[in-house]
Amino acid sequence: MHRFTRAERWIHRTTAALMGVCVATAACLYLPQLAELVGRRELVVRLHEWAGLALPVPVLTGLASRAFRADLGRINRFGPHDKLWLRAALRRDKRPSSRPAGKFNAGQKIYAAWIAGATLVMLGTGLMMWFTHLTPLMWRTSATFVHDWLALTVGIVLAGHIGMALADPEARRGLRTGTVGREWAEREHPLWRP
Repeated sequence: MHRFTRAERWIHRTTAALMGVCVATAACLYLPQLAELVGRRELVVRLHEWAGLALPVPVLTGLASRAFRADLGRINRFGPHDKLWLRAALRRDKRPSSRPAGKFNAGQKIYAAWIAGATLVMLGTGLMMWFTHLTPLMWRTSATFVHDWLALTVGIVLAGHIGMALADPEARRGLRTGTVGREWAEREHPLWRP
């Protein structure tokens, strides 16, 4: 079954690559052991800044794709079935019948909303830290605090996202090739009508 278009897969891959650069360079800037191992701090800082600035570009470019816009609409709407899915997830009920989902399940919807918001906050606080002459010292200090702690949280949430993807080879295949098996789609996303 067709799940994602070429444009949607490009958006995901490009965003993942830019986020990977942001996380890797942040780790090199924050952890002294990695900083010593990598060296070239100025290059790492520039890579981090430019990857962070470019992070929204794939999504903004993707708005030209009708399929991407349709999926944004699906991922931004919660229905009654999403409450059932969340309740089952909180109870750790793994039965597919207890977790109804459309094209995206409630967990994917929450992750997408959270990571989009976190990316915007990281971009805003990063710009305050980069352009030091535009904001008062108190704002920059606060921005640094928020940026650092949110970066740690983003790293943890991304590790969870990658872990979930590694546990579901069929979902990975959907993002790699654009297609998934009918049995998987009927089991994991029974309300999805492609």
